[in-house]
Amino acid sequence: MATKTDTIKNIYKRDLSEVLKAPRITEKASMVSDKGVYVFEVATWANKNEIGAAVKKFYNVTPINIRTSVVPSKKVFRRGRAGVKKGGKKAYIELKKGDKIELV
Repeated sequence: MATKTDTIKNIYKRDLSEVLKAPRITEKASMVSDKGVYVFEVATWANKNEIGAAVKKFYNVTPINIRTSVVPSKKVFRRGRAGVKKGGKKAYIELKKGDKIELV
């Protein structure tokens, strides 16, 4: 069984630049950003440890709590054609008091 230090070492073997895709700018995300929580689109294979390491590396802030949510794909019908809206994964990242990320 892998220990915690082995897990941390394996985090840095992956390319952390592929973990965070983009900030998720929505009405709900702007409401929670006032409380120090930021929402990002993340890679579907990324776990909480990798997400936290990527935020710490690229934004120089300390995440204290990370919650993830899988966004399901949806069937859509546009201009007479059926299609699929791609799903994904999003992460709610709570930062240490006093830390802030400038997204815009």
